[in-house]
Parts: sequence; C-alpha cells; structure tokens
Amino acid sequence: MPDELPPLRVPVTRTLIVAGALASRDFQDVHHDPDAARAKGSPDIFMNILTTNGLVGRYVTDHLGPRARLRRVAIRLGVPSHPGDTLTLTGTVTALDAGTVEVRVTGDNSLGRHVTGTVTAVLLPEDHEGAAS
Repeated sequence: MPDELPPLRVPVTRTLIVAGALASRDFQDVHHDPDAARAKGSPDIFMNILTTNGLVGRYVTDHLGPRARLRRVAIRLGVPSHPGDTLTLTGTVTALDAGTVEVRVTGDNSLGRHVTGTVTAVLLPEDHEGAAS
C-alpha cells in the first residue's frame, strides 16, 4: 500500500451541496438558499460538514478497497466550499498496524484548506463474509 494516496478531485456543484444537506437532514438555509446565505455574509450556499465527512470517508475507502471498514473519521473544517469550485482531497498513510490503517487527509479548494482530518479504518480478512474475493 503506497504511503501517498492519489488525489481525488470533486466538482462542488449546487446539486452536491443541496443533496448532501438533504441526505444528512441539515435544513439550514445556508446550504440551499443563495439569498439567505448572502444575507448571513456568505457569497453563496456552501457545503455542510456532513457532506465533507462523507467525501473524506469515500476517499479513504475507495483506496483501501472493499475490505476496509471505517472506525473513526475526525475532521476539522477550514474555508467553505461553494458551487463552481473543486475540492481536491489528498491523503497520507500515517500508521499501519495489524490490519488497522490511519490516513491523514486534507482537502483544498480555490479559497485554501477546506478540511483536515484523520481517518482510521480496519481491513477485514480476505475470507471475511461480505468482503470481495
């Protein structure tokens, strides 16, 4: 397993922002109403933390494969992600011990650092029920 994960570039669309907010039952108007977001000081709607959390988890499991099970995702948000931007996730394996993997993840957009975090996953044995063969 390489120490550096290849980057994942995610287009930040209005649909992604609104769908992520709805899927996580986050009905705050700043995630779907541009006028409300502007009235609260933002230039446009912005992605919520749960959508970012899901993208970070997806990034790690996409690279670790179908045997990976997330055990901990700890993130901190920085600058917002607005429609029309691209979120680029990068990661580094910081620990690998007895089937447990720790990955340090960062995500940047045109405004700067959107997210930093650490993801801990376990890799199930090859013969585990439900794992790919």
